[in-house]
Formats: sequence, structure tokens, C-alpha cells
Amino acid sequence: MSEDIKVDKVLDLKGLPCPMPVVKVSKGIKDVEVGQVIEAHSTDPGSLTDFPAWARTSGNEILKTEQDGEVIKFYIKRNA
Repeated sequence: MSEDIKVDKVLDLKGLPCPMPVVKVSKGIKDVEVGQVIEAHSTDPGSLTDFPAWARTSGNEILKTEQDGEVIKFYIKRNA
């Protein structure tokens, strides 16, 4: 977990093919309050473009993206 970001919910999306990681985050973001952060773990390389595009259209914010091997971690702040 990133030391400087307080995570309120973790979503394990590893192994899910496109577009499921974005679909799951779109639903999961509703489980946290505005201002809270979701940490999403994905192994889908398409997530690197899908998540930022989703964030722009949904009004939410990608705070940070980290890649550790095949696992990509997104820290997403709920703004809307």
C-alpha cells in the first residue's frame, strides 16, 4: 500500500479481462464516500488507458498508478 495515500477500500480485479476492471470500479466507487479512496489491483494491460478515461468521464480522480510486475495498482479518489 502506498504510504502517503489513505485507502478506504481495496478491489482485487486481478485476472479479469477488459472491460471488467473498469466495470467493477465503477460499481465499487459507490461503496465509499466522496473524498475517500479505492485501491484497485488489475492485471489487464488495457487498464492503463481504461481507468484514466473512465476517471475523466465519471468525475473521479486517479491519484497514483503503480506497477509491480503484472499487477497494476490504481489509487482512485471519489469526487462525484
